[in-house]
Amino acid sequence: MIDKRYGHTASLLKTGIMLVAGGWSGVDILRSVELYDPLTEKWTMTGTMKDARQFHTASILTNGKVLVTGGWNGFTTISSSELYDPLTGTWTITGSMNSVRSYHTASVLANGKVLVAGGWNGNWTVDSSELYDPLTETWAMTGSMNNVRHYHTASILASGTVLVAGGWNGNWSVNSAELYDPLTGTWSTTGSMHNARDVHTACLLTNGKVLVAGGWNGKSVLASAELYNPLTGTWAVTGTMNDLRSEHPASLLTNGKVLVVGGYTGISILNSSELYDPSTEAWTMTASMNSERYWHTVSLLTNGKVLVTGGEDTTAIFRTSELYELSQED
Repeated sequence: MIDKRYGHTASLLKTGIMLVAGGWSGVDILRSVELYDPLTEKWTMTGTMKDARQFHTASILTNGKVLVTGGWNGFTTISSSELYDPLTGTWTITGSMNSVRSYHTASVLANGKVLVAGGWNGNWTVDSSELYDPLTETWAMTGSMNNVRHYHTASILASGTVLVAGGWNGNWSVNSAELYDPLTGTWSTTGSMHNARDVHTACLLTNGKVLVAGGWNGKSVLASAELYNPLTGTWAVTGTMNDLRSEHPASLLTNGKVLVVGGYTGISILNSSELYDPSTEAWTMTASMNSERYWHTVSLLTNGKVLVTGGEDTTAIFRTSELYELSQED
């Protein structure tokens, strides 16, 4: 990349180009935005955001634009939102959220609206949720979660409901999970995870279940993983990762396996990677990255390769990016 960054977002545009926005460079919170072209494997700068931001969210709308919301600007938590137009390479201000928030989640619903849930408002963790309507470019409050949380995950199930799991409530990690129903605009509790966890990952598998892996339980980093079954609303323990890891990303691959990359063990930063096979419920080690890193991003490209960007280790913030390619053995 052109800029060093962590706490940024990475979004795969409908053209197959990767858009990376914001983050922390080690000196400043960034407004800069870059594009990665898988055909040339090169980065170029594109239009700059109006606001600097880190630990924000980025969502691909049904019209192909990218909605960026909230985050931390280096001085305060913000409520502003912006739209990136891939056709012009420019950003425009859109409606601001009703609440400032960072470390929140954003989910694009089947109706095209964007659900933002939870987060940190600069003083405390929140339970509020809002909906962004791309047609009116406005936000409206919707039902509040049953629990306050940030550092949680949000997964859109096959039914269209949104599963939120875990997180930090301002005092400790939580194991609770809840479901948002877009038809009623309300949240309902569902089965709790076996382990409390935050800064974990969640991936929707091809069988409709959700794999949650790793994270921090308030005392130590976890290697454990669990599966959520939407048909029963319950969690089942599945294979344990080979490494403890938190603040790591995960990606569903074209073969249905899940790749987790890097992260923090509680003692050291990792360059190791693992693959989860849903058919065996087991993890196997795969190729390691060239650099140890956490707070990075991982994204599946249209060519089947996986792009890792940025992050940091104990000594530096990275501008480097790496590509992972499945081998026949994987």
